Amino acid sequence: MASWVLSECCGVRPFSFHRPKPAPRPANPNLLRVRVLPSSPIPNKPSGRPIYWPLKVIAPPSVVQLEEVGKDKNVSGSDSGRVQEEEEEEAAAFDPGTPPPFGLAEIRAAIPKHCWVKDTWRSMSYVARDVVVVAALAVAAARVDSWLVWPLYWAAQGTMFWALFVLGHDCGHGSFSSDLKLNSVVGHFLHSSILVPYHGWRISHRTHHQNHGHVENDESWHPLPEKIYRGLDFVTKKLRFSLPFPMLAYPFYLWSRSPGKKGSHFHPSSDLFLPNEKKDVITSTACWSAMVAILAGLTWFMGPLQMLKLYFIPYWVFVMWLDFVTYLHHHGHEEKLPWYRGKEWSYLRGGLTTIDRDYGWINNIHHDIGTHVIHHLFPQIPHYNLIEATEAARPVLGKYYREPEKSGPLPFHLLGVLARSLRIDHFVSDTGGIVYYQPDPQLSQQEK
Repeated sequence: MASWVLSECCGVRPFSFHRPKPAPRPANPNLLRVRVLPSSPIPNKPSGRPIYWPLKVIAPPSVVQLEEVGKDKNVSGSDSGRVQEEEEEEAAAFDPGTPPPFGLAEIRAAIPKHCWVKDTWRSMSYVARDVVVVAALAVAAARVDSWLVWPLYWAAQGTMFWALFVLGHDCGHGSFSSDLKLNSVVGHFLHSSILVPYHGWRISHRTHHQNHGHVENDESWHPLPEKIYRGLDFVTKKLRFSLPFPMLAYPFYLWSRSPGKKGSHFHPSSDLFLPNEKKDVITSTACWSAMVAILAGLTWFMGPLQMLKLYFIPYWVFVMWLDFVTYLHHHGHEEKLPWYRGKEWSYLRGGLTTIDRDYGWINNIHHDIGTHVIHHLFPQIPHYNLIEATEAARPVLGKYYREPEKSGPLPFHLLGVLARSLRIDHFVSDTGGIVYYQPDPQLSQQEK
């Protein structure tokens, strides 16, 4: 007759019932030894004599300890690759729509205090640099007056117009200087020179920052709900999602905003503005009108062709830069990023769906506007401190920060990102607190 014993390693082995008694084991204070006897006798031989089988269970007092030992073994042994794979799977399973485990205060605390300091003289030095470059380019191109040079001039001058816009944008946020009057004067000078109504755009851009990531309340490049999208005629859809037309949208947005919204950046009674902001809007519209009059006079004096080459083509290059950069800061990531409604939206969750981009040599020219996540959360930080602030905040942001793809000298890699996004990011559901872009199969097929 054989009996069974459960060993300390939880294995089961048979042995003879008449096996000699084993030598006693040394006591182990970390193990718990339990003897369990059945409550009823088990028949053994035909004689009917009952026999009781002892069951010895030796178990560790804590299962967690064994798991930790196994984990250490995997990390230090040949199974370390498995741990890495599990970590990669965990990262792949990360849902960007989940509320972050940190708040704005924690991000703010991680950013050095000097990053918030506005240096007026440093800001003005950037204005002087850009204005000098713009003037020098125009004078040089006019003197050479060669069709071999004009295309290079258009690309360079349009990029510099975009740089002027970014500095005016900083004035609108108050990150240019602590002097509100100086911000207004410099902002009007810079933005009016490139046909942007300073206060009109400043106010609508403030609305964008305050509501970014909200399907209905966001102001620029926000998704269209499916009902509005389905109501668009085919030509409008084609223009909105087919290159190069979306990159020429900014002037039309200034006049009539996006589909589903009404108003104008030039009209003081527009839904964009509060009653006490009407005077500011009138001032900006007057400055814009004055610039239009100056351009008309220069066109009459220099001739339409010369003004087309010197100003109007660079202006449209600037418009393309503006639409290109602002679109990619909120679209085109390889993983779908959420948009919110109702209670699901918060300032922090909306801002965390912003995307940093690397523009190579252009980073310095357009004042690091590609460092956009921290700018969206804290627009008061001057542009020259955004990189340092981002590096300081990254440990707090964790997986909610998306490392930008490194660029070559020029950001040609972003052209493919733009084309892909326009092909698949068309509308969002009419309902739901957390929604993602969906493609229109008919439009997507035509774009291929």
